[in-house]
Amino acid sequence: MSGRARLALCAWAATLMSACALLPLVDPATWLLQAAFLLAIQTGVGAATRRVPLARPLTVAVQVLVTLMLLTLAFVREQALVGLIPGPDAFQQFGVLLQQGADDINRYSIPAPLNPGIRLMLVGGVLIIGLAVDILAVTFRAAAPAGLPLLALYSVAAGLSDGGADWLWFVVAAAGYLTLLLAEGRDRLSQWGRVFGGAPRTPGVESGGAVAPIRTGRRIGVVALGLALVVPLALPAMNGGLLDGAGTGVGSGNGGGGTISAVNPLVSLRDSLNVDEDRQVLSLRTVPEDASDLYLRIVSLDEFDGTTWKPARRDINAVPDEFPTPPGLEPDVRRSVVQSRITAADWYAQDWLPMPYPPSGVDIDGTWRYEPVGMTLVGDRGQSTRGQTYEVTSLDVQPTADQLASAPEAEPPLKREYTQLPESLPAVVSETAREVTEGSENHYQEAVKLQEYFSLTGGFQYDTQVQVGSGSAAIARFLKDKQGFCVHFSFAMAAMARSLGIPARVAVGFAPGSQQADGSVSVSLRDAHAWPELYFEGVGWTRFEPTPTRGTTPEYTQPDAPGSTLPEVSQPTQSTSAAPSASTSASESCTPEQKKLEACPSESQAAALTGGDDGRRWYVVLAWILGGLAAVAIPLAPMLWRLRIRSVRLGAHGRSEAGTALHTLAVWQELTDTAWDFGIAPEESQTPRKAAARIVRLGQLDPTAAASVHRVADAVEQVLYAPHPRPTAGLADDVRRVIGTLRSTVDRGTKLRALFVPRSAVRVVWAASAWWTGLTARAAAARPNLRKPSGQQS
Repeated sequence: MSGRARLALCAWAATLMSACALLPLVDPATWLLQAAFLLAIQTGVGAATRRVPLARPLTVAVQVLVTLMLLTLAFVREQALVGLIPGPDAFQQFGVLLQQGADDINRYSIPAPLNPGIRLMLVGGVLIIGLAVDILAVTFRAAAPAGLPLLALYSVAAGLSDGGADWLWFVVAAAGYLTLLLAEGRDRLSQWGRVFGGAPRTPGVESGGAVAPIRTGRRIGVVALGLALVVPLALPAMNGGLLDGAGTGVGSGNGGGGTISAVNPLVSLRDSLNVDEDRQVLSLRTVPEDASDLYLRIVSLDEFDGTTWKPARRDINAVPDEFPTPPGLEPDVRRSVVQSRITAADWYAQDWLPMPYPPSGVDIDGTWRYEPVGMTLVGDRGQSTRGQTYEVTSLDVQPTADQLASAPEAEPPLKREYTQLPESLPAVVSETAREVTEGSENHYQEAVKLQEYFSLTGGFQYDTQVQVGSGSAAIARFLKDKQGFCVHFSFAMAAMARSLGIPARVAVGFAPGSQQADGSVSVSLRDAHAWPELYFEGVGWTRFEPTPTRGTTPEYTQPDAPGSTLPEVSQPTQSTSAAPSASTSASESCTPEQKKLEACPSESQAAALTGGDDGRRWYVVLAWILGGLAAVAIPLAPMLWRLRIRSVRLGAHGRSEAGTALHTLAVWQELTDTAWDFGIAPEESQTPRKAAARIVRLGQLDPTAAASVHRVADAVEQVLYAPHPRPTAGLADDVRRVIGTLRSTVDRGTKLRALFVPRSAVRVVWAASAWWTGLTARAAAARPNLRKPSGQQS
């Protein structure tokens, strides 16, 4: 296998190894096999065109054309000519698929289903990155800059993933990149940086040792490594506990979109319940004043991976002036409006805003964002609840037992998402659920029996000292030991409800606090709580309370009986008749799934959508990636060019008389350019000997470095004036010695400027100007020939 073919194979492997970082984002991972196959065809076409050989631009053009045809065949062959040649209909279908993929990314949590739109974005993205790597590393023989597209691929994946095994994917991607560098070979390392605009080697000058190029490669590797570690931190994601200190904030800060994720709250919750000294977290007043049943919800945990429940990664938007109607809530369900004024303690720094559920409006100072699926608020850019006073308008939804019992099945997409259970879940969980709910006629009766099993009839005991537990057997162990606290009860009931086909999730927040003499309610650390929420079509997400001795048992979970305190359900109360009317009048024909996705044509939804363009589009992500790469590459371009050109000048050596002369002049050019970078401007009118004396004097060089400068100057004079110049050994080492001395004699500012903004980089502009002048001169000289008659001899 030739060296270039081996390099192409390594470029293919490096792209796939970097693409592995995308595996946790989508399930199943079969798209990677398709991407590997199409990428292999793309790489093979490039290898064939280079073997012909075709000119580099033609090689790139052929690869681009083949890539487009491959994507057409794989995704839009029905709209293409003979299934392979794309036309207007095919490009339109590409746009439709990409839009669907962007919508699915906004809609689903990680791992998202492998829908056609997402598959196109993944496979197409890998092919584009692979094409860029092949062009840089193989066609233009510049393996080091090929790390930039690989870095972009890894950074996007790291920014979107949960972060649990990011280090592993980074190791895999880094291994692929290093393999690519090794395959390029020591004889090609001196060409690093050609993509940044440097001139090719002078013909006839062979490569010398690889010491300087290796040093250049290390510097570029350090830059790439640093970016790989820093860029994921800059992408929109959130870290921080749910019940303790605030994180760093999320989003862009201007209300224009972003994503949010949160860490598992279990440890924080247990620690809050086990504090030695209870502390007040929140103080609230409500209208009406009866807040005995008011839970303050922080966030919902809607993903269950068999080990624990956790919040899914969700999109966050600008906070709407009026919140949309809660998903699934129909107008015939009784509700009342509750006004709450909440004050957080000065020490309580929480990213998420504790609120009654479902909220219909929030008045709060600071920078906050809205997560529409869970109807929660989260601080942006370090915003927290510390010392905040805010007002929340919420609905006290009061369904009847009959309404819950007669609720139809949830829409398939919602049911599919919220009834997912991992295969690793022990069978005893679903078996116990069926045993406890035997004889039930509907999901409501099943839910009530599960609640009573945990809180009354099952013999369970509340104990905050029990460890949370991990692994797929944690719930089974809890069902056997029958000891635990709210986390165990809520997790177990939610999992058992899902096994029965009831959509379920877990909410984390605070149970009702203690009434104070002044009419306020004090919520303390020991009120931290978790409870299950089950979805019933027509009512929406509904709270249940399986934890014994904690919270309050909802009235709607008690069957109709004499003396029941269930509210009347004939008509909504007058105080709420106006509240839902604005949203329900326009959405009576809206399906429950549309309400879940907030796609109903209501006034409140319109207000939410017009608050800003909150959808994360693929081209916006791509633009940010390209802009980020440009923001990094442009400032570093002068430095990388100087490092590259220094490696070329000092790495070359001549074995013939002509080669010796070229090498000596290149070394002298590097010496004068380096002195220029450190502030000693060249004077072209001076002889080499006078220029050397000037560098020694202005640079304040020590005797050793001064001798090195004069040796190089003597060698240049021999090349310029001697009939048969003698080769002088060690000139490159002399220049390196002078560079080190110059660097040690200047201040830090001059040193940084010489590195990042070298003055000698202006030679690129001069070279471009000279090239343009020569091009226009040749064009002007050729113009008369074009006007000659066809029969005229030149």
